[in-house]
Amino acid sequence: MKQGNYRTIFNRRIADQYFQMRLEGDCSAFSRGGQFVDIAIDGFFLRRPLAVREWDSCSFDVIYKTVGKGTEALSLITPGTVLNVLTGLGNGFDPYSCKDAALLISGGLGVSPLFSLAKELVRTGKKVSLIAGFNKASEIILENEYRELGVNLHIVTMDGSAGTRGLVTDAIAALKPEFDYFYTCGPKLMMKAVCTSLTVPGEASLEERMGCGCGICYGCTCHTVKGPARVCADGPVFKKEDIIW
Repeated sequence: MKQGNYRTIFNRRIADQYFQMRLEGDCSAFSRGGQFVDIAIDGFFLRRPLAVREWDSCSFDVIYKTVGKGTEALSLITPGTVLNVLTGLGNGFDPYSCKDAALLISGGLGVSPLFSLAKELVRTGKKVSLIAGFNKASEIILENEYRELGVNLHIVTMDGSAGTRGLVTDAIAALKPEFDYFYTCGPKLMMKAVCTSLTVPGEASLEERMGCGCGICYGCTCHTVKGPARVCADGPVFKKEDIIW
C-alpha cells in the first residue's frame, strides 16, 4: 500500500449513473487486476474504496456508480483537482491459475475490475470469454474495450433491452462455454449463484462496506473456511472453495 496525492486527469460520465475517473501519480503499488484504491473526498470522514480498471506507470483509472452523497461529490470533481489516495490495496486476481481458457462473469460495475485481468490473460495466450450482466442497455459499460482486446463477450440484461434477457447463470447454461477456470465480480447473490453452480475452480471478488480499507478496523470481515477474513486486506479476491456464503 502507498499513500499519495494524485492529480485528476479527467472525470466523465460514460453511462447512466456511471463515471470514469483517471488520476495521475505513483502507480508502483499496483501488481494485479482486482486491486483497489481508497480515495479521500473533502467533507467526508471515510474514504471511498473503488476498484481499479487499468493502470500504467504514472496513472490509473476507476469506474464508479453514483449511489450516495460520497459518489455524487466524487462525480463533481474537475480535472486538475488533487486527491489523496491509498493505492495498491487488496490481493487481486491470480491470472496464472487459468491453464488455457478463462470465463469471466460480471454483474454491473463488476465488469471494471475484471478488465486488467482480461488484458493479462489475453497477453499470456489464454482464451477469454466474458458474460457481462447489466440491468438495462443504458448501463452497459466497457463493451467496446473488451471487444478490442479480443475477448469473446456476451451481454445479458435483466429487461432484455440489449443482448440476452435474463441472468448470467442463464447465459452460462445456454452458451456452455469451454473454460478451466472462472473469475467473477458483481452483486453478492449473483456471485453466490455462480460459485455454487459451477464445478470448475474459480475466484470471486467480494464487496463489503469498509472503514479503513487497509485491514486495521476489521469492519469488512467475511466468513471463510479458514476463519474470519478481512475483505480489504485478505481479499477482496478469494478462492471459490474458501468462501462461506
